Formats: sequence, structure tokens, C-alpha cells
Amino acid sequence: MADLRLEELNATNIVAANSLSLKPGQEQFIAPVTYSAESSVVNPATAWQRVALLKGKVVGFIHGNFDPENPHEEFRACIWRINVDAEVQGKGVGRFLATALAEEAKRRGFDRITVLWEPGELGPEAFFHRIGFVDVGETAYGDVIGALEL
Repeated sequence: MADLRLEELNATNIVAANSLSLKPGQEQFIAPVTYSAESSVVNPATAWQRVALLKGKVVGFIHGNFDPENPHEEFRACIWRINVDAEVQGKGVGRFLATALAEEAKRRGFDRITVLWEPGELGPEAFFHRIGFVDVGETAYGDVIGALEL
């Protein structure tokens, strides 16, 4: 999808980001984008939030966190969430967003990014594995910790 463009999450595009559609069954793995937007107010120095635009329309959202001093290694350079509109899933939008976050992580001096996901048949595990993340652990709550070496 060569026409994809990255833009910071802002007042103009947040409603569209919050309205991204999901495929049936995915809602159990996703909280509204506004939950992520709230954390950028609480942690503005570490939050990195972007939308993917295709022909001017918001088709994806990513919330990353860059906190090199975090005592938990898996939260130093990570994807907090990634949402891709149901209509364009499987067409490179998620990869585009994850790659943009990885490039930002490299620019900031990180050598890997991480992500946590809840296991489940309709969850994001297959996507993260397809784009290169490998399982490196599990949280006390049963979430998988995945890492991508940069």
C-alpha cells in the first residue's frame, strides 16, 4: 500500500481513529483508542501515537511507548496497541505502522521493540509472528510478550 501516510494522532483525526471497524470477534482484544489517547496526556514524554492514512482516510492507529528508564525491559520500547480497520486488514497497514514504530525506536537508539498480546484464536498473535516478532515470555496475567530485534 504505497499510498499510506503517517500522521500524529490529533484532534482532527482522533474521532476517525476511534471509529475504526473490527472483524467479528476482535472486540474482545481491543479497547477504544481514546484509552490510549488519555495515556498521552498522562505520559506525554513517552507516548508515541500515529494514524495511518490511505487517500486521506484514517485506516489504522498505533500507540507506542519509549521509556528507556522503565524498570520493566518489555516496556522500554513497545507497541501498546495497534488497530487496523477491518476493511484493510491483511493489506499491509499493520506492518506499515509497526515498521514506523520500529524506525522511530532505532532513531532513539533502541535495538528491539516489544508487544504484549492476549492469546486467542482471533487475537493478533499470527500478525505479530508474520511481521517478525518472536515470543520471549509471558506476563503474570497470561499475556504473551513478543520482541522484534531491530
